[in-house]
Amino acid sequence: MSSVLRLETMNPYVRKAQYAVRGRLYSAALERSKAGLPVVYTNIGNPHGLGQKPITFFRQVVAIVNYPGLLEDEATRRHFPEDVIKRARLYLNHFKGGTGSYQDSRGNAYIREEVAKRLEERDGTKPDISSIFLTDGASAGVSRCLQALIQGSADAVLTPTPQYPIYAAAINLFNGTSAEYYLDEQKGWGLDLDELDRARNKAHDSGGKVRGLVVINPGNPTGQCLSEKNMLEIVEWCKRKKVVLFADEVYQENVYSSGRQFVSFRKVISESKQASDLECFSFHTISKGMVGECGHRGGYFHCNNIDPLVRNEIYKLASTTLCSNTTGEMLVGLMSNPPRPGDPSYELYHLEVRGIYESLRRRAKMLAEALGKMQGVTCNAVEGALYAFPRIRLPHRAVVAAKAAGVPADTYYCLRLLDETGICTVPGSGFGQQEGTFHFRTTILAQEEDFDYLTQSFQEFHARFISEYS
Repeated sequence: MSSVLRLETMNPYVRKAQYAVRGRLYSAALERSKAGLPVVYTNIGNPHGLGQKPITFFRQVVAIVNYPGLLEDEATRRHFPEDVIKRARLYLNHFKGGTGSYQDSRGNAYIREEVAKRLEERDGTKPDISSIFLTDGASAGVSRCLQALIQGSADAVLTPTPQYPIYAAAINLFNGTSAEYYLDEQKGWGLDLDELDRARNKAHDSGGKVRGLVVINPGNPTGQCLSEKNMLEIVEWCKRKKVVLFADEVYQENVYSSGRQFVSFRKVISESKQASDLECFSFHTISKGMVGECGHRGGYFHCNNIDPLVRNEIYKLASTTLCSNTTGEMLVGLMSNPPRPGDPSYELYHLEVRGIYESLRRRAKMLAEALGKMQGVTCNAVEGALYAFPRIRLPHRAVVAAKAAGVPADTYYCLRLLDETGICTVPGSGFGQQEGTFHFRTTILAQEEDFDYLTQSFQEFHARFISEYS
């Protein structure tokens, strides 16, 4: 009997969507792991998966809120600081029915108030909580906002190349067009307005209408951090071209370069004389920064200068999934409103956060320097985020061998790396790259005590590979 749902009869936009971070390399790594062979998963920004410890205050509050019976146990006062118990009671008062109960489809109002106060601390002005939506991680918010923007295949969204592939995948799913603009590798993966114009004009010449621009800052997979001057240029360009800005700012706490600091697009917009009313969606998550709570799937997006009637429609769209998960929502609140100086938990919290940050900063420097020492490899400094994206110049014989194997040359390189070292990376072709160039992305998340082994394994493999194909 013939099946109704087959590959050729399913939604073509689902088939068209690609997501390399969990693609062929990841599948090969899983098979290797099943065979009992070691794997180092540097393919995805999963801090706890590579040994980062949870923030104690966050987990203590979550433990009590998820099991309120602890508040009736005298032992709780001996094992939990006073501010943990106080915050747990506060959340229980605001999460009617506890964490097992549905919340508002925009997210719990008290948590959104905590986010709003955090944005006020960061940017100088406080948004109304009706402009804030809590989501199951930033990716869910990205998809929801793109779905609201894209009307059909004629609508184009400018996306960076290289880019985190959730954007191209979601745009394809909603039958839009992804119009690529290239980041300038020779200028530290900078964003140039002439390149935005080129990409926009190309899309228009093809019959498309550019309605959105995605900017990932700090960058994924490239690790750059934009200057405030460059951000102002981007904001004013969007205003002139009547383009909605999608500001992916999930790595805003992950800035390591002494010459850079994070500034939000919301702040730049508010201070711009020419573009203070620019429409912008901005995204954040508990999965990155020093929190690293990827599995709890918490995030939010803020609607800056978005028409209230459009926000109502997004609210309706959010209502179709009822609400985001409540533990993730609480962790968003804890990230936005952590212990303050003088609180019982502050000293430990500060020690944990600074320890994670300083270690990441050291690892970012060590990895970029180690990769840059390899023959035919160049690697820009990792100014921010959690990744290095080195360029590799492969011998012609390696490119021929990859073609014979039926895979892109950078995929061939990464598969060999996995097979010989157990290190799982993502080929640059999964993020997009200039034609004729090859890259791969690797995280800086392996624990610091393992870094010498990791970088040595990279270097020894690369030397063997280059020697074999030279």
